[in-house]
Amino acid sequence: MTTTPRSPRLLMLITVLLAVVGGVALLGVPHGHELPAPATASTAHAANLPAAAATPASQPTVPTPPSPQSAASGASTPSVPEPALPPHGEGVAGDQAIQRNLEAAWPADLPATDQRELLTAGRALLRADATGIGRAKWPQVFPASDQAVAPAFATARFRIQAALARRDGRQDTAVVHLVWAGTDRGGTFTDLRITDWHFTRTTSKKGAVTWTWQPRT
Repeated sequence: MTTTPRSPRLLMLITVLLAVVGGVALLGVPHGHELPAPATASTAHAANLPAAAATPASQPTVPTPPSPQSAASGASTPSVPEPALPPHGEGVAGDQAIQRNLEAAWPADLPATDQRELLTAGRALLRADATGIGRAKWPQVFPASDQAVAPAFATARFRIQAALARRDGRQDTAVVHLVWAGTDRGGTFTDLRITDWHFTRTTSKKGAVTWTWQPRT
């Protein structure tokens, strides 16, 4: 199959028209501007990303300051310093500080009448044990054989520095905690010694309450 060749005049006319149309298009572009280049795949993708994703990785991140609530919860409460014990050999002047320190560390949990009874018994027991004075009043604590033993501490240098009575785990048990000083038979003086005496409460049929010494276990 053959085709009829185009006329040379027609081809020339088409060429002239294309040249004129191209010149008109170039005249419409402002001076100093270029036509935008076609967007590539990478630039088109970047244009569609959100602003946060387009932030350079090298840009420093500013930490968010903690809220007042979080700062308050993370703050530690300063501890209140406890009163220090007096140095060894302070003498009677330091006994009040020891008593205050004991009472602050171990709040009272017994009625005042029970405390007085227990403290009286605890002090007497400690004196009898250390110096031998009054052992006959406590036969269940100091049998006859113990009463003949020479006391370990001299009476003149014996001193109870502080004492308190508190519950000992149950409602019917108590402990008398004593801090004391004394000079032993070798002539050595020591203070801030600690002794505990344990008691059990019994109630008679008439309702009288009595605290009875309990042996050490």
